[in-house]
Amino acid sequence: MGRYDDEVTGLAAPLTDPGDLDVLLDRVGDARVVMLGEASHGTHEFYTWRAAITRRLIEEKAFSFVAVEGDWPDCDRVDRSVRCQSAAPSDPRDALVTFERWPTWMWANEEIIDFTRWLRTHNAAADEPDRAGFHGLDVYSLWESLREIITWLQEHDPEQVPAALAAYRCFQPYDEDPQQYALATRFVPNNCENEVVDLLVGLRERAMADGAGRFGAWQNAEIVAGAERYYRTMARGGRESWNVRDRHMDDTLDRLLQHYGPGSKAVVWAHNTHVGDARATDMTDAGEVNIGQLARERYGPDQVVLVGFGTHHGTVVAGDAWGAPMEVMPVPPGRRHSLEEALHGAAPAQALFVFPRDGKPDVLTDELDHRAIGVVYHPERESFGNYVPTVLGDRYDAFCWLDETQAVRPLRTRPVSLGEPETYPSGV
Repeated sequence: MGRYDDEVTGLAAPLTDPGDLDVLLDRVGDARVVMLGEASHGTHEFYTWRAAITRRLIEEKAFSFVAVEGDWPDCDRVDRSVRCQSAAPSDPRDALVTFERWPTWMWANEEIIDFTRWLRTHNAAADEPDRAGFHGLDVYSLWESLREIITWLQEHDPEQVPAALAAYRCFQPYDEDPQQYALATRFVPNNCENEVVDLLVGLRERAMADGAGRFGAWQNAEIVAGAERYYRTMARGGRESWNVRDRHMDDTLDRLLQHYGPGSKAVVWAHNTHVGDARATDMTDAGEVNIGQLARERYGPDQVVLVGFGTHHGTVVAGDAWGAPMEVMPVPPGRRHSLEEALHGAAPAQALFVFPRDGKPDVLTDELDHRAIGVVYHPERESFGNYVPTVLGDRYDAFCWLDETQAVRPLRTRPVSLGEPETYPSGV
C-alpha cells in the first residue's frame, strides 16, 4: 500500500465516457476561462479527452472559442473552416495539412481533425455570431504574420503598406531565420524594434476604431512585436524568454475575449507547464510565470478552472532533437515517489479528480514530482529530468488521469520548417 492510496481512492471518479464529466462541468459553473492541459504534445488520450470536455463546454455552457498553443496564421485557416466562412475549406483537414512548422503533429493530427469536423458541424447549425472559433495563442510566426499583414493591407488599407514593408525589409536580411536575428541583436545595437512598434501602433489604433474587420491584422502585428521581443530576449539567455512568450499568450487570450464581446468564454488547450499555475511549482523560483497563473491573476481564481492531465506509461510522438523526424517513443513507468507512481497504485485506469476547495488531503498539498514531456524527448534520460515539482491541489483545480496512453496519430504534411527552438522545459 502506498502512502496516498486511501486519499487517491477517495478523490478518484471513474472516467469512461463524456457523461462522467458532469462533476467537472459543475465545478466550471459560470467560469469564464477553462484551461485544459496535457503532459505531452503527442498523446492520443489527452487530445480526445480535451475534445470531449470542450464539446460539452460549447454545447452546454456556450463557450465562445478554443485557443490553442499554436500559431495564429495556421489556426486562422482552421478557424475560417470551422466557422463556415466563404472561400474556406469545407473540410478542416484541408487547413490542417498545410501546417509546416515543426512539430507539425501538435495540431496536424487525426484527433484534431475529428474535433474540428465536429466543431464545423456544430457551427453550421448556429447563427453566425454564435459560432465557436479556433485560434492560436503563440508568438512564433513572425514572418508568416508579416506576410499576412502585408497581404491584408494591400487590399484593405494601402496607406499602411509602407509601414508594413519597412518592418519586413528590416527583417529580410536574416533570411527568415530567428536565430540569425537573435544573434544579430546581441552583437550589434541595431534591431527592428522601432519598425515593428510603428506598424503595431498604426494597426492597433485603426483596429480599435474600425472593429472586427481589422482584428486579424492587429493580432498579427501583436505577434510580430511579441516575436521580435522574444528573439531579443532569447539572445540574452536565461529564462525571461519563457515569460515573454506566456505573457504574449495571456494578452492574446484577453484580446480574444474582448473581441468576442461581453459574456464570452474561452477554452484553452496547452501543455501542463503553461496551464498549471506556476506558483505551485519550482518555476516560480526561477522567476517564471505562465498563462494559468496569469489568468487567475487577471480574471480571479473563481473565473478560471485549470485542468491537468497525466499518464503512468505508454507511447508518445516526439523527436530526439529539435527538427528531428517524429518517432513513436515509449513512455516509461512513472518514476519512484512521483505523482504518476502514486496514482498508478491507487486510481482507476481512467479517472477524474475534481479537487475540494478546502480541506485538501496530503496528496494535493505535498510536493510531488509530476512528469512533463516536450516535443523533444529522451525516454532513457527520465531519471535526470522531465519532472516538475508540483503541489497538485494548488497547480490545478481538477486532473484527468489516464494510466496507459498511446501516441497521437499525425497527418502527413508538407516538409517542415524547423523554426524556433522552444523554451524550457524542452519543447513545451
